[in-house]
Amino acid sequence: MIPILYSDRHLAVVFKPAGLLSQEDAAGRDSLPLRLKTELGGEILPVHRLDRETAGLMVFARTKKAAAHLSAVIAEGGMQKEYLAVLTSPPDFEGELEDLLFFDRTKNKVFPVKKERRGVKRALLSWESLEEKEGLTLVRVFPKTGRTHQIRVQFASRGCPLWGDAKYGGGTGGVALFCAGLGFPHPDGRKLAFAATPERAFPWSLFSLGETE
Repeated sequence: MIPILYSDRHLAVVFKPAGLLSQEDAAGRDSLPLRLKTELGGEILPVHRLDRETAGLMVFARTKKAAAHLSAVIAEGGMQKEYLAVLTSPPDFEGELEDLLFFDRTKNKVFPVKKERRGVKRALLSWESLEEKEGLTLVRVFPKTGRTHQIRVQFASRGCPLWGDAKYGGGTGGVALFCAGLGFPHPDGRKLAFAATPERAFPWSLFSLGETE
């Protein structure tokens, strides 16, 4: 069963496990929308995504009208997301990170580039360090754009890959990236906000996750 934090006739906020696709694909592989259709019934319409390796909070629309509303909110920068990540090296930089990123679809990998060209997109995030334990650093990240692999690439390109991120030099074990906060306006005008914490497995178990506020 998929943990459902909130559901009404317009939308559903759920917890996505790591290793599960956040959108359906042409091959019909197991995915979060397919499971939600079984559990909730009716339409399940993705309006954003999480990498397959990433766990955490997601919102799905349950009507086309709600999907249009949430898509407009995202396009206007009105959806607030907060991530937790574990870095394999202590960062010697702080504040905001800005890069030009190119997604190579043939390699399913993102590369920072120096100049704008076709397919290159600007990526921006802000972040803060929370804790350091055993050579690993827990950070809180606020992405201001929603680019593929954005958080993973922006830290890895500065010598601080995420723990377990084999694609970008962080070793094996599963990417230590978690969507911990999600906030947005409901179609009826209410402001909704949700929070979650990772399961207490390594490397998350090193840190006082619920006590960092």
